[in-house]
Amino acid sequence: MTHDAQTGSAQDPAAQNNSNPNRAAVVTGASTGIGEATVRALRADGWTVFAVARRAERLAALETETGAVGIPADIAEDDDVERLLAKVTEAGGAGTLINIAGGARGADPVATANTDDWDWMYRVNVLGTLKLTRAFLPMLRANGEGTVLNLTSTAGLVAYEGGAGYNAAKFAQHALTGALRLEEAENNLRVIEVAPGLVQTEEFALNRLGDAQAASKVYQGVEKPLTAEDVADVVRYAVSAPHHVNLDQIIIRPVAQAATHKLIRKG
Repeated sequence: MTHDAQTGSAQDPAAQNNSNPNRAAVVTGASTGIGEATVRALRADGWTVFAVARRAERLAALETETGAVGIPADIAEDDDVERLLAKVTEAGGAGTLINIAGGARGADPVATANTDDWDWMYRVNVLGTLKLTRAFLPMLRANGEGTVLNLTSTAGLVAYEGGAGYNAAKFAQHALTGALRLEEAENNLRVIEVAPGLVQTEEFALNRLGDAQAASKVYQGVEKPLTAEDVADVVRYAVSAPHHVNLDQIIIRPVAQAATHKLIRKG
């Protein structure tokens, strides 16, 4: 049983989902940042949400707060993906898959690139998206009006100095998304890409740079960077639009970021 965020009443997640399978979504990266904000945004609209992340304690808190169904899992691990699919299937299935889990590590030039950082970024951003999408495709096809939304990045569209590893991972995820759209159109599967620019979240820059002071400089002087809630609202809109409306690619930046290479800083 879970607590419904809007009515305050206890509900069975499977019963919620079975009542409207097209209003049920799997959201990865749900323990922080854009993933967590997306869970809240969809639950506020009455969606059944399967919230997926590695950190079980943060998922448990989110489950209590919002009524989402928390499922701890590492999306890059085959056994975890299989277990996640089984749990969602048992609860009635989902018509929408939202791949948000990802991240960056390091800002080294190619000449001094850290191979472990590149391995991690490929594992999480590319292979995680691949494994989860592949596992859920039969369910989404059977739904008849399935949706996959991949959160990529403007780093997957334009390269920049010190970004090669993250650029490479996000370019790959961007390409995967485009190929999937072509391959699954005949199955009436909607494939959406949301590519944010500068978003100030709790952990992204900190995890990338490993130092709080360095992370704060990323946003220094930027009057209004995007927030996780800004991006989550765009994700919510994209997956809630009538199914025949496919927002193929949405690029979202703060006004202060006119392009990847142009960021207005004040003070």
